[in-house]
Amino acid sequence: MGLGWTIAILLGASVLQLSAAGTTPDWEKTITTLPRGNFPNPRPLVATYNFGWNDLVAATGEIRLDKSGDRLQLQGTGGTIGVVRALWKFDTHHRSLADATTLRPISMHQVDDVRGKTATTDITFSHDSLERIRTDTKSNKIPKPKTFSFDGGIFDMHSALLYLRSQPLREGDVYRLVVYPATTAYLTTLTVAGRETTTVGAGTYPAIKIDVRLNKIGKKRALEPHKKFRRASVWVSDDHYRLLLRVEASIFVGKVFTELQSVRFPDAAER
Repeated sequence: MGLGWTIAILLGASVLQLSAAGTTPDWEKTITTLPRGNFPNPRPLVATYNFGWNDLVAATGEIRLDKSGDRLQLQGTGGTIGVVRALWKFDTHHRSLADATTLRPISMHQVDDVRGKTATTDITFSHDSLERIRTDTKSNKIPKPKTFSFDGGIFDMHSALLYLRSQPLREGDVYRLVVYPATTAYLTTLTVAGRETTTVGAGTYPAIKIDVRLNKIGKKRALEPHKKFRRASVWVSDDHYRLLLRVEASIFVGKVFTELQSVRFPDAAER
């Protein structure tokens, strides 16, 4: 949810064409325009996750959610472990802010340390546009801000999950959002597949399964394929918490996953 490797496992694609030169692409007409739903915002929490592929745990991470004034904040840290770390050392630090009322993104800051290089990404959002600055320690170039706009509104990973969990999530419901995780915009199609019981490291939960399709938005608004993606699903708990339980995707290296290992609520001691 917003961390570097979470973003990576959710990349996917299919191909759609513009309806006609100079006109609005058909896919833009399908974007969900509903306001945030009535489901309450998440409680402050601290959660740990495992990340990996097939049956191998390759990385671990910690997520902290809290509220400050009218803002919801997500902070995450993580990195590769064990044998995988010996082959590919990767660490990430992530912070994102969203409006607690509208659930729209405000800003995102991410620092990735990999292969002796540190890459820093900063994004500032308005309702229908963003500005991104990306730097790395191996480049001598002065970074140029990159902008992206979309009249239907733009989400990052954190705010997209907040918006999704706020909705009724009835079986068969479909939500289509424009999501900008870090460097590229995607048309994200989320379909509520149904209810089932799911067991993860943190325990057994009643769960809502949501199928995910992601289509890269090209420079001319055409949707482009991603050669490494096949399909993905997300499970959130079907209770008054709506926790992110598991993400599972099929890509060119096999099955990759994110799975909840533990969760605690710091405000419980205050009750």
